[in-house]
This record gives sequence, structure tokens and C-alpha cells, in this order.
Amino acid sequence: MKSLAESFEIVRRQIADDCIKADRDPESVALLAVSKTRSTDEIRAAAATGQTSFGENYLQEALEKIEALEELGLEWHFIGPIQSNKTRPIAENFHWVHSVDRLKIAQRLSDQRPHYANDLNICIQVNISAEEQKAGCSVAELPQLAREIAALPKICLRGLMVIPEATEDLELLRSRFRETAQLLAQLKPEIPTLDTLSMGMSGDLDVAIAEGATMVRVGTALFGPRNSPRAN
Repeated sequence: MKSLAESFEIVRRQIADDCIKADRDPESVALLAVSKTRSTDEIRAAAATGQTSFGENYLQEALEKIEALEELGLEWHFIGPIQSNKTRPIAENFHWVHSVDRLKIAQRLSDQRPHYANDLNICIQVNISAEEQKAGCSVAELPQLAREIAALPKICLRGLMVIPEATEDLELLRSRFRETAQLLAQLKPEIPTLDTLSMGMSGDLDVAIAEGATMVRVGTALFGPRNSPRAN
């Protein structure tokens, strides 16, 4: 059984190898360790390998971890669904939010971001595969939503996040990631802060990186099978 440090090394090596195959600089892709349901001890062990960015889905669990691990100076990313009545603790405690898909949520995050804090980095979640049950704005809604969010104070619109449909069709996945990269490229002349494509997970890192991912969200390949989720 691999140690956590070995798992992190394997994933980092895979990212570097995939970047080289895609003729990209390995430093151009950041690893976001998805630590939802993981213990503070596991996160401490991950931090000991040099990992600083962690992604959380469940708000209450995340807040407990942020407080317990404050001295480590970690960078916290909220990547789960956002209820409007829970935006304040997100605005107050996280550095990034990947799952914004409507203006109301972005406005609340903007209004509730502390004046002393740096601007909150935002990615718009796009429902790139147009699945009815999945969160995310539509491709058609994206340009106007991006303009409106980019104009908000205390917000820095950094990029797009997608979770394509579950499929073993790598060419379909490739087309979804490629379309996302094209959407970002189309928006960037108007919104120059855009520099992030949050896409790719444990099973499709190579395809996402080949199509331009700048941040990959990896959980299982780093920490092993997930523990049971706690209440949000």
C-alpha cells in the first residue's frame, strides 16, 4: 500500500509527464488536492509533501479544518455547490471559489468579502455537457454572466470550472475540455484577469492537460477511496 507521500509524488510526476507530452511547461498546471471528507491529520501529511492548495465541498467540515490548520498557511478552495444562505463564511474564509454559476451568489460573495481581505478568486462553473441534473451556467449564459461578475468589487474573476459527464469516451471528454478552453479564450480579451481552467480529475488528467487545464482537482489518486461525507 502506497504512502500518502508516494501518492502525491506519483500524481505530480504524472502531471509533469502529461505536460511534457502536450508540449507544456509542467509549472503551468497546479495541483488542487481535493480533501473533502479527509482528516486534518491527512491534510497535515499532504502539506508536509509541499502541497499548499486544498479543495473542499462541505462547508461546515471545511471551516473546522481551516481553523484547525490555520498555522500552516494553506490556500483553501471551495468547490462544492453554494447555497445563498452560506455565502458569508465562504467569502470570509476561502481564497478561491470554483462553483459560482449565477450572479446572485457572486454578488453575495462580493458584498460579504471582508474589506481587509484580498479579492476573492472566482471561477464560473459551466455546465459544459448540458446535463439537467448538474450545476453550472449554460454556455449561452456565460458571456453576460462573466461580464457582470468581473465588474463586482472584492472579486477577481479568474476562470472557468467544468465537470463533464461521466463517460469512458475520451474523445467526448476531449471535446468538452477543448470547448471550455475556447470559451475562456473568447472571454479573455474583454476580461484580462482570466487565466484559469479548473478541469480534470483523477481519471482524466492527461486529456484535460492536453486541452489546456491550468488547475486539476485530484482526490482519490492522492488520498485513496473517499470516506463517507459529513453533513454540510
